[in-house]
Amino acid sequence: MTALTIKWSRRNPWGFLGVSAVLWWSLYQLLAPAAEALVAALPVTSESALSHALQFFFYDTPKVLLLLTGVVFAMGMVNSYFTPERTRALLAGRHEGVANVLAASLGVVTPFCSCSAVPLFIGFVQAGVPLGVTFSFLIAAPMVNEVALTLLLGLFGWKIAVLYLGLGLTVAIAAGWLIGRLRMESHLEDWVRDLPKASAEFAAEALTLGDRIELGLQGVREIVGKVWPYIIVGIAVGAGIHGYVPQEAMASLMGRDAWWAVPLAVVIGVPLYTNAAGVIPIVQALLAKGAALGTVLAFMMSVIALSLPEMIILRKVLKLRLIATFAGIVAVGILLVGYVFNAVL
Repeated sequence: MTALTIKWSRRNPWGFLGVSAVLWWSLYQLLAPAAEALVAALPVTSESALSHALQFFFYDTPKVLLLLTGVVFAMGMVNSYFTPERTRALLAGRHEGVANVLAASLGVVTPFCSCSAVPLFIGFVQAGVPLGVTFSFLIAAPMVNEVALTLLLGLFGWKIAVLYLGLGLTVAIAAGWLIGRLRMESHLEDWVRDLPKASAEFAAEALTLGDRIELGLQGVREIVGKVWPYIIVGIAVGAGIHGYVPQEAMASLMGRDAWWAVPLAVVIGVPLYTNAAGVIPIVQALLAKGAALGTVLAFMMSVIALSLPEMIILRKVLKLRLIATFAGIVAVGILLVGYVFNAVL
């Protein structure tokens, strides 16, 4: 983000948005022919496994990066309306049930990830947000975020994107509500329970369109700059699966007829450390090779919502019993998602 870009976006914000949109769309239309031309120029046989893997890699890498850049910029502008303070103010003082739905819905449009779990959790507790409502937000924010939904939409179409949205919200709402019913506030770390209560009032900050564009550009620099290595690794793994793994082998390992495939996918997914941008290219390759949709969705949800690093981070504010309860309830919800959709789709 250069000083000239910022100056242009502030002087003529609508012109900046228009030119950026045209440029983004033009580049997107060039991806397929550029990838085909690049692979054709290489000394590889056109129908070989290596050719298919390279085609996957050269097409999906810029496609995912372009999609990610566009959605992070747009959501950076949207997220300027949903600061942590405003989010806490919206959730504080609401009854469970309705509040769980609202919390999970806010998780979709807010830019929070596992790395911000502890400060967010502390802020919610201080604002008087119920424990179960807090968990609905913390589950939905990483799992059903704007990056995941946009990449799913771009790579698989609106039906799978909407399906994932509905499934993720259901797991987040149900898990948070159940944790709230268990009344496990005593399993917060003592220092968290002893924190003084803070006011949930929020004073809105007036921002111009130029300010919001600058926040969008800042989000691109920070988020895309942080996750692009995961994207490259994820697409490289997906390219290997796409080019070299026989479809029959993948169908036997992760097909709907293998009853153990769903729990195995969850067990494999939990210790992996990546995000939606890194795991979705792998999901794309698995589905193309015959893996069952429910199994793949269970794998994706476990990677994003039950990552081991997040559990370690949350250990700073939660006792082991509450962490185990949280992980167990979410895991059961993900397993149910996998089995149900393998049975009906």
